[in-house]
Amino acid sequence: MTDDTFTTTRRVEVLDTTLRDGEQTPGLSYTPGEKLHLARVLLTRLGVDRIEIASARTSDGERAAVRRIVDWARAEGMLERVELLGFCDGGASARWMAELGAARMNLLTKGSEEHCKKQLRMTLDAHLSAIVESVAAADACGVQVSGAYLEDWSRGITASRDHVMALTESLLGLGVSRLFLADTVGCLSPDEVRRHVATMRDAFPTAHFEFRAHDDYGLATANTLAAAAEGVRAVHASVNGLGERAGNARLCEVIVALRDHAALETGVDESTLYEVARLVETFSGKPLADNTPVVGSDVFTQTAGVHADGDRKGDLYASRLTPVRFGRARSYALGKLSGRASLDQNLSRLGILLEEHERDELLSRIVELGDQKRPVLATDLPFLINDVLGRAAPPKLVRDYTVTVRHADLATAEVLLERDGRTARARADGRGGYEALMSALGRAACELGLSLPKLLDFRVRIPPGGGVEALVETTIRFGDDADGVSVSGVARDLMAAAVIATEKMLELVARKETESGPASLA
Repeated sequence: MTDDTFTTTRRVEVLDTTLRDGEQTPGLSYTPGEKLHLARVLLTRLGVDRIEIASARTSDGERAAVRRIVDWARAEGMLERVELLGFCDGGASARWMAELGAARMNLLTKGSEEHCKKQLRMTLDAHLSAIVESVAAADACGVQVSGAYLEDWSRGITASRDHVMALTESLLGLGVSRLFLADTVGCLSPDEVRRHVATMRDAFPTAHFEFRAHDDYGLATANTLAAAAEGVRAVHASVNGLGERAGNARLCEVIVALRDHAALETGVDESTLYEVARLVETFSGKPLADNTPVVGSDVFTQTAGVHADGDRKGDLYASRLTPVRFGRARSYALGKLSGRASLDQNLSRLGILLEEHERDELLSRIVELGDQKRPVLATDLPFLINDVLGRAAPPKLVRDYTVTVRHADLATAEVLLERDGRTARARADGRGGYEALMSALGRAACELGLSLPKLLDFRVRIPPGGGVEALVETTIRFGDDADGVSVSGVARDLMAAAVIATEKMLELVARKETESGPASLA
């Protein structure tokens, strides 16, 4: 299904808070360089409307990050799209931002009477006075208070509606143009969101309302969709749903749900969602679940043989969430649930032709491995064919290797490769054993006319409870960011398992370059 099959009715703005609220994820801290790089990607590659990059008056590292992002955004004419969270603190937040050259503040206010009384120990009138003082101080510093959070609005609109209405009226009177309706503890249902947003819209029909969902009940995407359908002008989200507790609404889910289920347009480039999700995964150190909607590694993989058969006969299990829409490709898992259709799909992609009885033998072996909890990757098929059907195996490329790792020293690796009667030996250092090995392999492979692809992921697994004597399985992913290729190796030694997987990759590269001329695996 192509993009022109979608019809949109209106545009909804997107505020991305990966760098501010997302950094409240336990154990997560970005460096200034990482924050700058992500800010660039979010604004220029992904195409969100605005980014919230930090809270005011925090660490020296945060100060450095804000300054670098602000300087870059000003030079690129994007300063008005960069925002920071500020507090009702007599102007201290505004002065901190002004010193760094920031232009836009989102002010934190208390959207429920309970928060106001118990946390601030203030009456509403006292809180409003503090807000007026902070807005005036920001104006004096040249910082615009363009937005304000109604923190805990979701409970405030239920338990203290008069408080919410008075706060909203006062903020609008001060010229704060954007009001953020925050479901701070993620307690609302979609029906409640629609009802309460409608209440705000009816009471203040000209106001620019935005909605911030949290995912404590797993309803953040549904709640964001409900708020957008009810008329909010902007929605908030973070890449991979990063944030405190269960996190924020997941940006990737929100973007596609708005388009497919509410006919609402955003300025986000869908084709970059996967790339950005993986980048944030790397920088944050917070791995994505394989079944994460849209960007998980498994979401475009069919496992059941009946599904592969249906796809082969007419894309019977396809939906609007096509992999090509996100720069990805569909795959067919091999294991105990595989049928002949799954195997045929993979053999066809690899250009391998087998007799019917050979396919039956191969499928039997795949199912057997699946019962043993040994996943079979598509890239394993040539090696299984050699093993199961007794065909001649390709000559081993890695003839010998040595990896030395010593405490507080660089690791050193030396490899010997052989291809078509030619040999190449290389030595390299690295910050770890595998880095050193890959550097040495790259040098030796180059001498033999092979170009190594980009390393995307490296994962190690042992059976739970297996102990130190257990087999180690490494799965290594190579290629480009949108459509990498995975290979695996199993051995009793971690480095040996990594070498087995890497050698499979080298053999795939060699086969590809033999068939189509010099090219790297992608």
